[in-house]
This record gives sequence, C-alpha cells and structure tokens, in this order.
Amino acid sequence: MLVLAAGVAAWPDISRNLFYLTGEEQSLPQISGAIQLALKSVHPPLKLANDVPVAYAGVNPFGVNTFLQNEADPQKRRLAMEMVANAGFHWIRQEFPWEDIEIHGPGDFMDRRHLPSRSAWEKYDQIVDLADRYGIQLIVRLSNPPSWSRAAGNQAGPFAPPDDLNTYGDFVEAVVRRYQGRIHYYQIWNEPNIYPEWGEQPVDAAAYVELLKVGYTRAKAVDPGVVIIAGALAATIELDRHPHGLTDALFLQQLYDAGAAPYFDVLAMQGYGLWSGPYDRRMQARVLNFSRPLYIRDVMVRNGDAHKPIWLSEMAWNALPLETALPPAYGRVTEAQQARYAVLAYHRLQSEWPWLGVTNYWFLKQADERERDKNPQYYFRLLEPDFTPLPAYQALKDAAHMPPVMYRGYHQEDHWAVNYTGWERVEDERGVLGAYYQAMADDTQATFTFDGSDLWLVVTKHPGGGELEVSVDGNPPLVVSQEAPQAEFEVRVPIVRGLPRGHHQVQITAWHDATLDGFIVQDRPTWWLDRGLGAMALGVCLAALGWLTFQKWFTRG
Repeated sequence: MLVLAAGVAAWPDISRNLFYLTGEEQSLPQISGAIQLALKSVHPPLKLANDVPVAYAGVNPFGVNTFLQNEADPQKRRLAMEMVANAGFHWIRQEFPWEDIEIHGPGDFMDRRHLPSRSAWEKYDQIVDLADRYGIQLIVRLSNPPSWSRAAGNQAGPFAPPDDLNTYGDFVEAVVRRYQGRIHYYQIWNEPNIYPEWGEQPVDAAAYVELLKVGYTRAKAVDPGVVIIAGALAATIELDRHPHGLTDALFLQQLYDAGAAPYFDVLAMQGYGLWSGPYDRRMQARVLNFSRPLYIRDVMVRNGDAHKPIWLSEMAWNALPLETALPPAYGRVTEAQQARYAVLAYHRLQSEWPWLGVTNYWFLKQADERERDKNPQYYFRLLEPDFTPLPAYQALKDAAHMPPVMYRGYHQEDHWAVNYTGWERVEDERGVLGAYYQAMADDTQATFTFDGSDLWLVVTKHPGGGELEVSVDGNPPLVVSQEAPQAEFEVRVPIVRGLPRGHHQVQITAWHDATLDGFIVQDRPTWWLDRGLGAMALGVCLAALGWLTFQKWFTRG
C-alpha cells in the first residue's frame, strides 16, 4: 500500500513523461500506450540512418499551405502573404492548378471564363511577386489537369492524369520557364496513392513514376537547379488500391520497384497527428500517428536513398468543435491543444529526425466560410476567412521566431542555424553531397547554437590548407589545421565531447581559405534516454499489473 501511495503521489510527473512516450494525455490511454510500447521493444528496429548526410534537410522547417489562388481580391492575397511573413514562416506550399492556367486547350494561357478575358498567368505572377517581396520561398504544387487533357473529360475523375503525359510535361516546362530563377521547388502531383487523386481508377505506382519522370526531366531541362519533390504520400492503411488507395509504405516500395529513385530530390508525405499528440512513439503499421515518417524513412534507407530528405507537405491537428454535427474524420482536439501540438511537432522533427526538412502546416486560411458546416477539414485553419488569428497562429509565430538550433545528426554546411560572414559556397563533387563552404578572407566568422553533448566538424584538407579556431561556450579555441600533403575530403574532426546536456554556443574563426563541409552532433544523454523508453514502458506495465493483482487480492480478502 505504501508503494501504491507513492505511485499515486508521483503520478503527475509520471503522466507528464508518458505524454512524451505515448502522445496521450489521459491516464488509461497512457497506460495502454505504455503497454503497446513495451510490446514494440521486441520488434526489429527500423533503419533510419541518422548518421549520414542528407540534402535539403537542414533548412528552416517552418512552412504553411496557402490557397491564394482562391482569393479573388488581390489585396487579400497581399494581406495573407503579409501574415505568413509576420508569423515567421519561411515557405508556402501553393498549388498552381493546371486547370486554372492552361484552361481552354494546349498552349492557351488566356482566361476567357469571364469577360473581359485576361492572362491566366496574372494571378500567379502576383503570388510570385508577393513571395519575392516578403522573402518567402515557394513550394509550387503542379497538379489538377484540365478536362481537355482526357478524352473522358472529368468523367475519368477531375484529378485523373492526362491521356498524354507530354501535355503535362509541356505545362511543367511552361511554368518553370516563366518563373526560372524565382521558383526553385516544384512538387509533381499530390497523394497519388489514394482515391480520388488518381481519378476513377485504381492507384498505380508504375503509372505515377512515368508521370514523375516526365515532370522531372522537363523541369530540369529548363532549369537544372530546381528541386523536384515527389507527390506527397497520403498516410493510409488501405491495401485494396481501389476505391480507397494503397498504404503509403507499400506504395513507396512499388515506386522504387518501378524505377522512381532518379526522378525526385525530396520525398514528400503527409504528417497528421489525428487522435494522439506529436510524441506518440507507438509504431504499428495499421495505426496512423505522427511517428509515421519513421516507416517511410525505413523504406527509403533500404532502397539506397538515405541521402534524400522527407518533407511534410501537410501537418496539423483538427480543432473540430464539440457542438458541430460533423464527424471527427481527422481526430479532434481543442484549439489550445492544436496550438501546443503544432509547436511540439516542430520541436520533435528538428530534435529527433535529422533527415526531415520542411514541414508545411495545413493550412493558413480559406477564402470564405462555405466549408464551416460541411467539411471538418475547415478546422485545421490558422486564420478565419476574415484574417482573425486562431491560437495556433500565435503559438507558431512565437516558435518560428526563436533562434534556430542544430540538434543531433549529420548536418550539411548550409544548415539554417549557422550564421556565416565572408564565406562562399563552392560546388565540388568531391565534397559531401557535392559542395562545401570556403572562407574568402582571414578572420572570417561562423557562429551557431547546438544542442547535444558532442560536436564534430567535417572539413576538407589539402596542401596549403587553412586553419579554423573553434570556441565552444566561450572557452579557449581549439585550432583545426587543414594542411595535408594531398587533398582529403569528408575529414571528421572532434571538437568537444561529454558536454552537459543542453544548448552550447559555437564560434568559428577561419584563416587562409579554410573550409567547412558539415557538422555532426551527438547527444549521449538522449541516446540513453531513447533506449530507456522500452524499460520505462515495461515498468508502467508491471506497475499496472501489480495494481490489478492488488485489487484482485484485496477484493478476495
């Protein structure tokens, strides 16, 4: 009884810790979740390759989905972009619908749906201009074919691919050519693994690869520097392909089997939390939660794509009001939980998943209220249609304005937490992922904050190489010489080990053409903590079993 009394007294602290294991906030679901975690500890580990360099991963992760094409008033588009910038979002994911640009036929970019007719580009030119004005990076989704691209028209489904993939290639080329040098990130299609995003037909991984190949090759032919993002995989557990779709991990394997790997630079997926919080660590193939990217990463690593990142095209929790009659199709949280979970999600993906880059919140706002009482999706929004902010908007604004931190993992030299003064990026295929930073003068500076216990620098060495002076937390600097009798690349240099857990400040002074080609951060306390999760979950199971045994014994007595 004393043990039970002590357990009851300690339960608030235990419950807070269990939230970061199970994503649950109530006691019984937490205990159930802990039991599931304990059972999971006997499963083979996923292959995540956290210790390899990944392109396009160390970027500012704060993005948001926008529907600017639906705002009829150009001033509302401007106000929306202003609120995006004020919130600290670095990216917007914005659709450029094919059906709204090449409306009436191939090569026809005039909009004659209303008089007077006008250029169909007009609206999208303004969106690009606004992005430039407010310093926002565009992730442009190229999807939604016009009905003329299919002999069956919209009877084949409004999202069905065109009969001739070259017509889609022509559209991709037209967009990339028009915005060359201004838009650098394009997503080819959306959710090809679920109905109705592939039309009134079963989803088809091999057919999507053919479309992806056309989009990739036509875009790169115009602008080799653009980054091509695969169509976001929808998180689903379906196995029948039609009418619902095919589970994301299996569909991804089919993409690799069909030869998709050379035709995308970034893999995209959806990242909804649904019924549990962002720290739900339960991994069950038939259960959807925020840990889903771990399964997708495992498939990528097993197919030799460990150097590519995952970006979350959509992420949010649904604040569906209790008083509405709409079904909670996407889960249900309060607006306060929605705000808190969103911030915690951004923290988890930065601190635990070094291979995950941009995460686009779903979504900024709708143009009007027509879906308020018709579609639960309406309640993902950050702003009301009249631009009134919801709690999640302010919470993400606060989070996005926090100073960036480099967490554990192998990070590239262009990680967003690093501030450079007087360095230049050098393209060199011998460097890690084809590039490194070089100091252009003596006494050149680089500073950043990292969270961990150990830090390595990745550098190049060569005859006449320069020096780096590296100071951590204001301590006397360590001198790193880059002199070598012959050129060496991806040289890992230990800087500090065994620091106390937490944030540490790094100042690097470069001399005589010194280089930086990456950073490796480890967090040994977190390493032990992560591997103690199963033990903690097992402890909860034993405590629960003890409680049940005591109840049974006491009742009999």
